[in-house]
Amino acid sequence: MNSINTLRELPAMHAVNLRPRSDWTAGDFGKIARFFTAAATEFVARLDLKPGDRLLDVGCGTGNQSIPAALAGADVTGLDIAPNLLAQARKRAADEFLTIGFDEGNAEEMPYPDASFDIIISMFGAIFAPRHDKVSAELVRICRPGGRIVMANWMADGFVGQMFRMINGYLPPPISPSPLDWGNERRLRMNFGEAVSSLQCIVRPIDFTFPYSVPATVEIWREYYAPLNQAFSQLDSIRQEALRTELEELWSENNLSPHGVTRIRTEYLELTAIRSE
Repeated sequence: MNSINTLRELPAMHAVNLRPRSDWTAGDFGKIARFFTAAATEFVARLDLKPGDRLLDVGCGTGNQSIPAALAGADVTGLDIAPNLLAQARKRAADEFLTIGFDEGNAEEMPYPDASFDIIISMFGAIFAPRHDKVSAELVRICRPGGRIVMANWMADGFVGQMFRMINGYLPPPISPSPLDWGNERRLRMNFGEAVSSLQCIVRPIDFTFPYSVPATVEIWREYYAPLNQAFSQLDSIRQEALRTELEELWSENNLSPHGVTRIRTEYLELTAIRSE
């Protein structure tokens, strides 16, 4: 069993983070996250964790990465901006008889001392924080010298990138940088710079498999995936229907399974960086 993490006084949330918190609290990503448990387990397995490794899961959501990491013997802390997702993560950990510290907070201002963790991971989580320079600086700050930062990031030319571009076509120009910038190796090297002694990027495959038809799958994503949920909330009924039609066409064109099941194969960029000594 993992050691209990003490309660921490969280820093006041910067105004720029209030919108992401509202977005991810409005949806219920847990309804979608449960279909990614296998991919999360594979991601964690590649870490080759050792008992006692101090690991932080940034943007932990419902605990998809935190739980297999704790089962591998790591001393795990999870951080997320959405209290509703943290509640689900705590229940899942309790069901597995694991004691994991789950803290509410954001990736730009994390409530931990310098060099607190041996390994910091984030699977499609930290990329949604608005200020990318703040995130990369925080990841480095709380990682011990010689420790690892490992991320799974969506790529602009993958299926998720196509979906994001489709959504953005219906919205005003975004104020913040795109989450897809985290899937660009050149930008990653610029973000981390000399703060890391090495940086390796590998493209990994990932499947979206839902036991529903394409229209039903798109509806689940519309209702529960925060970026899509919030995009629809900003559109009138005519533009909502137009976006829904385009999304169904995109999912249908990429669907690899017949007979009422939806399976999409796409890719993400896996980053492994070593903090400079």
